[in-house]
Amino acid sequence: MLFSEFKCKDVINIRDCKKLGKVCNVEFDPCSGCICKIMVPGESKLFSFLRCEPEITIPFKDIRQIGPDIILVDIKC
Repeated sequence: MLFSEFKCKDVINIRDCKKLGKVCNVEFDPCSGCICKIMVPGESKLFSFLRCEPEITIPFKDIRQIGPDIILVDIKC
C-alpha cells in the first residue's frame, strides 16, 4: 500500500467510536520496512488559532483492521 493511499483513510478508535482524524505520518523500521507507528494530527480547538493538541501516535500493535476507507484502532485516550 502506498502512503498516498494510507493517508486518505480515517482513523477510528473502537473503544469510544471516536474519529481521530486522518493519517498524517508513518514511522517505518528501516531494517524490515514494516510500519512501526502511525501519527494522526491532534485536535485543534475553535478560537485557538495557534494552539492545537500534539499529534496522536498509534503503535502498529494497536491497529485492529485496515479497510478500504478506514483504519480501526484500539487505544486508550
